[in-house]
Amino acid sequence: MTELLLARWQFGITSVYHFLFVPLTLGLSVLVAIMHTIYVRTGNETYKKMTKFWGKLFLINFAMGVVTGIVQEFHFGMNWSEYSRFVGDIFGAPLAIEALLAFFLESTFLGIWIFGWDKLPKKLHALSIWMVAVGSNLSALWILIANSFMQQPVGYAIRNGRAEMTDFFALITNPHVFYQFPHTVLGGYVTAAFFVIGISAYHLLRKNHPDFFRRSFKIGLVFGLVSIILVTAVGHFQAQYLVKAQPMKMAAAEAHWETADPAAFAVVAAVDEKNQTNTFEIAIPRMLSFLSYNSFSGEVKGLKDLQAEAEAKYGPGNYIPPVTSVFWSFRIMVAAGAWLVLMAFVSLYLWKSGQLEAKPLALKALFWSIPVPYIANSTGWYLAEVGRQPWMVYGLQKVESAVSPSVSTGEILTTLIGFTLVYGILAVLDLYLLVKFIKQGPEETPVSIDLGTSGKEVSLWT
Repeated sequence: MTELLLARWQFGITSVYHFLFVPLTLGLSVLVAIMHTIYVRTGNETYKKMTKFWGKLFLINFAMGVVTGIVQEFHFGMNWSEYSRFVGDIFGAPLAIEALLAFFLESTFLGIWIFGWDKLPKKLHALSIWMVAVGSNLSALWILIANSFMQQPVGYAIRNGRAEMTDFFALITNPHVFYQFPHTVLGGYVTAAFFVIGISAYHLLRKNHPDFFRRSFKIGLVFGLVSIILVTAVGHFQAQYLVKAQPMKMAAAEAHWETADPAAFAVVAAVDEKNQTNTFEIAIPRMLSFLSYNSFSGEVKGLKDLQAEAEAKYGPGNYIPPVTSVFWSFRIMVAAGAWLVLMAFVSLYLWKSGQLEAKPLALKALFWSIPVPYIANSTGWYLAEVGRQPWMVYGLQKVESAVSPSVSTGEILTTLIGFTLVYGILAVLDLYLLVKFIKQGPEETPVSIDLGTSGKEVSLWT
């Protein structure tokens, strides 16, 4: 059990750390492509500077995402070899396609974009950053196809104690993907939008390059408004889908113990998992039924009945996930999303009325809102993964059956400490670079690279 706990901690820490960089990559690649396109269409040099400034921050984030993402795949062979043995024939396919197709597309065109300034025709150069954005989002799609199989297995057969793929088309058209992919990608767009808005607000407060950051703010605001509205709507539909596909997860997210029709929505609750009850709650009558079915009536099954159904189907055991943490992670995610919606519409009002720069408090609030999408992303994934417990692959393999039998406590603990220390150092370096270039603003700094015995130097844009 100690090995299992440490393996879960190691994967959880490295995954959450890696995912700090993924959403910004997804969204900022698109925003930089938009800025580059505006420059090509208008010829306005301000948009060229914008493309380079935000592109510089994108590159720092992208590099960190690549470095931390490589570690993830090694976990499946080290700590989770039984999982890989059981489902590798299925799980490996989308991950291989992600690496061979999407990542190579992304990285190849990123190189072309970095070194193509003033060397390629402008439209072709702009196309290269759009291909980076396409590659980034395709990477997310294939990874989420793999994850969706864990959430809702499709297109497989159990043979000789292993899950084998029988229908690749079913795998890539898994209904779970059609909710999880847009919700994840739009969450990345919101992250990038508030990154641009917050940094623009920081410079507007200090009256640094006001025209530059007003334009950046406007692009981020429009992109963010569209994204936050869509991610909210998709999240609602995803929750309704999960009420049917993963009712245990959604019941845990609501600390809903007893089946009810209509069902009340607990805004806050003191959860007593041992006695399977809430000792205190503030609830809105009928609201859970409405959120589940768009109707103020409708049966929502409780955790107790779902537990009984799971025991009848899968055998004795505890099939209820950690209710307290899942319940509060869901509410933190929703609260973070509500704050972002509020800030987006406040920003729109102040922008339209011309009062934005006259309201320093609003600018400060926007700057300090930069971490809020990261909180929403992390708690959302906590809900998705912990809410699936005790399953590694829903209905097929439990977590305790997926851990490697030959890895010792000392080995996992050593690598856990090692990864945490290395990631801590990388975090400091990443933050240092971001802060340095953010404070520097839209100033181009040439970097000279000595080519050695040739005596030549090449100046690159950074």
